[in-house]
Amino acid sequence: MLKKVGIAILSFQLRTENIIMIHWQSIPFHQLTTVQLYELLRLRVDVFVVEQTCPYPELDGKDCAEGVHHLIGYIDNNIVACARLLPAGISYNNVSIGRVATKESARGNGLGHKLLSEALRQCEQLWPNTDIEIGAQEHLTNFYQNHGFLVTSDMYLEDDIPHVDMLLVK
Repeated sequence: MLKKVGIAILSFQLRTENIIMIHWQSIPFHQLTTVQLYELLRLRVDVFVVEQTCPYPELDGKDCAEGVHHLIGYIDNNIVACARLLPAGISYNNVSIGRVATKESARGNGLGHKLLSEALRQCEQLWPNTDIEIGAQEHLTNFYQNHGFLVTSDMYLEDDIPHVDMLLVK
């Protein structure tokens, strides 16, 4: 009997070692520190420009628009995930989530799903019961569909990358 209890405890301890604690912050542009802004933009450039070999104007003027929040995920005080939360009327007629990115070295443990779940939770707090519209890279359609989004457009090219518009109806 004691041996089985010991095994159960050991198994529990092994499972808890794999739990990664992510600290989330949703911050309006004007409240970002210079270090946060630098690290946020660095992550986005690393993902969208360098990894995807897609030179495009990352600074599009939307980051500092009224009502925009930047969701940042930290592990051990290092930014590993981010998303831009936009009120209705900036990118789409509806609330929108964009610039969804995870640090390459932090991928593989469901971080993208955790990021999107937190982004949806933050949108619900900021803009309750409001539909959310996104422009998603086409290869990520299933990822977003797993969170309730539906495809609402044909494929189109944005910066030579196939995209589709998607909608989450509340």
